[in-house]
Amino acid sequence: MTGFALSPSTVNLAYVLTAVLFVTGIKLLGSPRTARTGNLISAAGMVVAVAFTLTLSEMDDYALVGAGIAIGAVLGVPAARRVKMTAMPQMVALLNGVGGAAAALVAVAEFHRLAPAGSIPAQTLVASLASALIGALTFSGSVVAFAKLQELVSGRPLTFPFQQPLNAVVVVAALAVAAAAAATEEQALLTVAVALALVFGVMLVVPIGGADMPVVIALLNAFSGLSGVAAGFALDNNALIIGGTLVGASGTLLSILMGRAMNRSLANVLFSAFGATAAGAGPAADAEGRSVRSTTADDVAVMLAYARRVVFVPGYGLAVAQAQHEVRQLADVLEARGVDVRYAIHPVAGRMPGHMNVLLAEANVPYDQLYEMERINPEFARTDVAVVVGANDVVNPSARNEPGSPIYGMPILDVDRAGAVVVIKRSLSPGFAGIDNPLFYNEKTALLFADAKAALEALLVAVKQV
Repeated sequence: MTGFALSPSTVNLAYVLTAVLFVTGIKLLGSPRTARTGNLISAAGMVVAVAFTLTLSEMDDYALVGAGIAIGAVLGVPAARRVKMTAMPQMVALLNGVGGAAAALVAVAEFHRLAPAGSIPAQTLVASLASALIGALTFSGSVVAFAKLQELVSGRPLTFPFQQPLNAVVVVAALAVAAAAAATEEQALLTVAVALALVFGVMLVVPIGGADMPVVIALLNAFSGLSGVAAGFALDNNALIIGGTLVGASGTLLSILMGRAMNRSLANVLFSAFGATAAGAGPAADAEGRSVRSTTADDVAVMLAYARRVVFVPGYGLAVAQAQHEVRQLADVLEARGVDVRYAIHPVAGRMPGHMNVLLAEANVPYDQLYEMERINPEFARTDVAVVVGANDVVNPSARNEPGSPIYGMPILDVDRAGAVVVIKRSLSPGFAGIDNPLFYNEKTALLFADAKAALEALLVAVKQV
């Protein structure tokens, strides 16, 4: 069956429309108020790109294409609808990997299609090899990231002697074999190069700890975009080039911004095995003679009910407990009493960029109550009560006060400058960074030991009775 054979100029014009929709959608994703609209506009752009690609004269097997679309829909739609918000980082990691794998498979197929002819055009050859290598390492690295986030394997960095030199050897070997494949157009050599890229993807991510996962997810997203760009050049498809470029550029910028939010470079994230030396570290109360002050829901309810300003600081503990609706309900009750309620959002709170924004938006928290770190930090000194719900490393004063700390220099939320601090945690266990938090021992800090959802439900009942 042949295609509808629209002219290439008509299809390219449709791709221009696609580019406009993609750029507009990404722009709208920059604000919680417009993010949903931006997502729909970007999806519309993809529909346009796919629809007009199907009209190209090169399309000769609609049954096979239809089968692929059907399989993708059967797998993708239920997965997207059923995934919990707490598992969204894993889903993003997995989608990054699937995108990289798709680009790699397209590149390998194009190489195998043209190699028997004995002369692959230089652009197609280089682009195919680049797409295959980048896509393969994106896939395997994303699978490891997924396994860490899903806790199928330990989230701690996995290190061993001579790890970085061995990584360098694998990279050099992959590039050398790929160069040999380019020179000889030998399909077996390309297979070996892809296998080495898969190995490198695993070795790249296993030494990265859970604290760095937001940066890793953003970086893998950039890699998937770059593999898509290369696949676009291999197929001479402008839609792939445009879409991949946008994904690669936005993922790269996001990686840099997330690194800055942690005051760390990408090289430091990728090669420092952050958290490895601190693994298993626990509270230092016994060693330094410090103790924590525990509290009850009734006592905290009195503090909240008579406060002028309360700032909630959500963390991954809130996400795990699925307590975003409870914190919103508590905020509503406080606002009815005249309390000024705000939410402090740290850039790397949770396990992916924007994780807390997404959770709170799901609970219909008003957008104007969400304050980024730069805006809320000056306000803590004028805050009566800061309520930390499941956050740890992003409120650790060691990042500001202790030059010897592994997280020293990382920008944090200055909750310790509030009049009083309430920390809702199940235990004194350390966060992703694996280090103790002096905030817990601060004289104006009280700890409410409970699951975040149960604690907020108890506070909601208690505040109503004050």
